[in-house]
Amino acid sequence: RRPSDPTRFIDTMAAVAFTPVSIQASAARPRATVRGARAVRAVSGLGSSAALAPRPSVMRALGLGVAPRTGARSADLAVRAMADEEKDDKGAGVKQLLGIRGGERTDDIWKIRLQLTKPVTWVPLIWGVMCGAAASGHYTWTPENIGKAMLCMFMSGPLLTGYTQTINDWEDREIDAINEPDRPIPSGAISEFDVQVQIYVLLFGGWACAWTLDQWCEHDFPIVTALTLFGSWISYIYSAPPLKLKQEGWRGNYALGASYIALPWWAGQAVFGELSLDVMVMTVLYSIAGLGIAIVNDFKSIEGDRQMGLMSLPVAFGVEKAKWICVGSIDATQLAVAGYLRTIGEVGYSNALLALIFPQIFFQFKFFLPDPIKNDVKYQASAQPFLVFGLLTTGLAWGHHINAIGA
Repeated sequence: RRPSDPTRFIDTMAAVAFTPVSIQASAARPRATVRGARAVRAVSGLGSSAALAPRPSVMRALGLGVAPRTGARSADLAVRAMADEEKDDKGAGVKQLLGIRGGERTDDIWKIRLQLTKPVTWVPLIWGVMCGAAASGHYTWTPENIGKAMLCMFMSGPLLTGYTQTINDWEDREIDAINEPDRPIPSGAISEFDVQVQIYVLLFGGWACAWTLDQWCEHDFPIVTALTLFGSWISYIYSAPPLKLKQEGWRGNYALGASYIALPWWAGQAVFGELSLDVMVMTVLYSIAGLGIAIVNDFKSIEGDRQMGLMSLPVAFGVEKAKWICVGSIDATQLAVAGYLRTIGEVGYSNALLALIFPQIFFQFKFFLPDPIKNDVKYQASAQPFLVFGLLTTGLAWGHHINAIGA
């Protein structure tokens, strides 16, 4: 179990939202061997059909019907089987590059490095920057602003989320040996030295981007750098001892949710406007929905979590209680935000947010609540897009409110 996991959470908010997912299927398997074996079976089946099928004259003599075109049907089945296998291979290659479970094995060190950063988990952070820019009320489509936004997204996604995912896999290498032994680190596909180099390159690169943004925006106080240092520290204590927040249920899941919702929002708003206390409080509360999303990703890791002593909510409360805590935190948070938007006069945006909440509740009852272990991916793929667009709706509402009051 890990944050993306958020390839779970993020695998999660992200891929799910825009691909999705999401995304977390079966463990990787040696494709060439499987394809070869299937081809052999297909060919041998075709041969036996042609050679062993009774002659039509004999069948008629016995008063039996003749099975027409047996060999042709076998050939058609063989072609379809090999075509399906080719599709599986292509899908496994994409999953490998995105850092999704079920990806194929590779010896290409740069593909492995990319896999460790889990690109599918970058999307929520990039989306969060967009929400913050919208909430500032001052974003305009100028070349300079586009450049600032792109740099902030690169910092939040590939660099700092990549750092978070890589250090999480590094600290999770023992539990991955149980849950996902084919992942790059426990399988030995990448050396320990290479992993540590990647961690520091991504971390220092993120800090350098933050400092550049503060200078570019002429901040008196380096707010983006401060947020980056704080977020990096949260990422570390989430995955690494002695605190290792992921072992502590509520605290760990909330830290994860806040990192994916509040922090990128704050960074985007700080780049294009003023980061005020009221919007910080609102996004911290909105992060309770992120807590629920993080819980979704814990159900499939129950066995490994028990063995490693990780007190995830499904382990601590059981599947039945944990699934209701999960959906309750997601729904109650968004409903509360919709209510708050009404109190500040943003009724239209409040109605839009409500319209995005109700489909999530529908999919919770259709997929997640009946079987959260089996249907977690289906639920996330169906419901998460509505949640992330709800975030953007909230950001637009806040930006409209800022402009309305002349702040």
